[in-house]
Amino acid sequence: MSQNHLTLSFPLKSGADAKALAQELPPLMPDLFRAEDAIGTLHYSRFTVLSDRTLLFLGDFDGDFGPLMLDLAKRAGPVFDVIIKHVNDPPSAPVANNADAFVEWAAEHLLNPAYVYSAYPGPTVKEIKALAAAADVGGASQLLPFLVILPARSRLAFAEMQLILRAMGMTGKVDKDMDSVGTPHFAQFVPLEDHQLGFFTVYDGAFDKYIMDFTKNIGPVFDLIFKFTKDPPPSPCSKHVQEFIDFAAAASRAPIGFYQGYPGLANQDIKALIADSRPQTAASG
Repeated sequence: MSQNHLTLSFPLKSGADAKALAQELPPLMPDLFRAEDAIGTLHYSRFTVLSDRTLLFLGDFDGDFGPLMLDLAKRAGPVFDVIIKHVNDPPSAPVANNADAFVEWAAEHLLNPAYVYSAYPGPTVKEIKALAAAADVGGASQLLPFLVILPARSRLAFAEMQLILRAMGMTGKVDKDMDSVGTPHFAQFVPLEDHQLGFFTVYDGAFDKYIMDFTKNIGPVFDLIFKFTKDPPPSPCSKHVQEFIDFAAAASRAPIGFYQGYPGLANQDIKALIADSRPQTAASG
């Protein structure tokens, strides 16, 4: 079963609707999390208000988009009912009773990422949880979502950003650089409205340490992207770490809800569980 990423865009009626959702969604997160636990295919999820016009729902999951959204409609319909009251041209409500229509609507509002990374692309949520249970490993690490918005200088610069990322993704170099950081679980670059690029990650540990490790290992990728970014921090990132930290903090969006399919398991914990589960080859000689 393959891992996938979704960035679902909800077009909002007004800035007042964006503000209302920022207040109305947090109390609903326990209901959403229970539904996601029951579904059992989501690694991570979170909402964020992108602008007065847009709410984003981000998820890293196993399998196909359609079955996931169908399950979410049926199990977490009331959560999405609250959202679509603030949405332009919404799907039919209640969502749970119109699940197929909701899936079709969601497919039309799905954004295509320019680059997707997984630190452990093989195992499913259920397999990771089973490995942790068998090894009696509990999650004790702090995991955090990171949602950074990079505005392009122009329409042409926005296109250049996407071309660069797609090309670099095909070579596998970005994957290797991300692996060398050692703390990101998933990451995506996603084209957004108004010629903006979203960089969305889930990572272990403190923000400042993550950024320091990040600039050391993958700074050249951002140095290249920043050539096309409006008001970027100074380059190279590796020599201007504090400026990069300040820029990233200012350009970030606050998450609403952060679901973890296997809470507190660090990147390295999961990789160790996977390695230990593999058959050991006999030593030769």
